[in-house]
Amino acid sequence: MSDHGIAPDPAPVPAPVAAPGSPPVSASTPAPVPAHQPPYYAVVFTSLRTAGDNGYGETADRMGELVKEIPGFLGEDSARVPGGLGITVAYFRDLAGIEAWRAHAEHRAAKEYGREHWYERYSLHIAKVEYSRGFERGADAEAGTEAGAVTGARVEAAAETGARVEAVAEKAVAETGAQV
Repeated sequence: MSDHGIAPDPAPVPAPVAAPGSPPVSASTPAPVPAHQPPYYAVVFTSLRTAGDNGYGETADRMGELVKEIPGFLGEDSARVPGGLGITVAYFRDLAGIEAWRAHAEHRAAKEYGREHWYERYSLHIAKVEYSRGFERGADAEAGTEAGAVTGARVEAAAETGARVEAVAEKAVAETGAQV
């Protein structure tokens, strides 16, 4: 479990703006979920669909609306290719949000129906996100996490790790006469 008591509301996604000289971007253009301050969790659902829609699209839209009501839900990215392979990545502030979504009655019913009608197979992975950043062409700065603070923390961590590795190497050389 995360030590975050209350998940912040997801940052509003700004309307897409075309970079100078680029074709116009419509408000319905898909965009990736913005970066969030780690740690948080990613639920990766990869599936191979059966032939035909069989009500999948309508149910997927409904689930997309319902999950937004789950405390700690940060957003989702989804893609499907011809042939039925699809990947959806849902982001949650903490494991409690994931559990609330797993236990949601309407979601549970959709999952059961999906196993019977929509999926040949699927896999589910839950991962802790420890680093996150974003990029948007034409934007003045990186979006998402406090890029400077995160980058600074990564540089400090790398320097600390480098110093520890150097100390271990020096000790090994002193004790064994080995060369590094």
